[in-house]
Amino acid sequence: MTDQAFDWRLRRNCSVTPRQLMLLYASLCLVSLLIGVWFWALGAKLVIGFAGIELLAVGLAFLAYARHAADGETVSLRGGRLIVEQECAGKRERMEFGCAQVRIESCQRPQALIEVCGPGGRVKLGRYIQPDLRPLLAGEIRRALRESNQAGRF
Repeated sequence: MTDQAFDWRLRRNCSVTPRQLMLLYASLCLVSLLIGVWFWALGAKLVIGFAGIELLAVGLAFLAYARHAADGETVSLRGGRLIVEQECAGKRERMEFGCAQVRIESCQRPQALIEVCGPGGRVKLGRYIQPDLRPLLAGEIRRALRESNQAGRF
């Protein structure tokens, strides 16, 4: 066997972490509620209600963003096994394939994902990279599998 290992980490391009988003939302709530209370004190009582509705809508949008901020895929090649891990909204799925029996298929359609097929099943990956880079990733994984299979024969 070979001690050579490969890892590919494919993640969303998120410019704001969930913690930063929470701080932003808290400051937005503070400012909106201060403005709402100010208008309520001046006699415009409906403003605070609309501020609450606005904060609820923005909070739901931020929550949807934060749930998917850590989404990603990891492909690892170690010890004669190809391991694909996918995380979406906190749910993690993992599939393992034997290097000798795995096939990497990349469709020629522009938006198609890479398919990893083997006796253990089939998984699609490449959601978090640009479509024009997917064939390059598929080729890179194929080369690493070939090297791993050749090294395992000696």
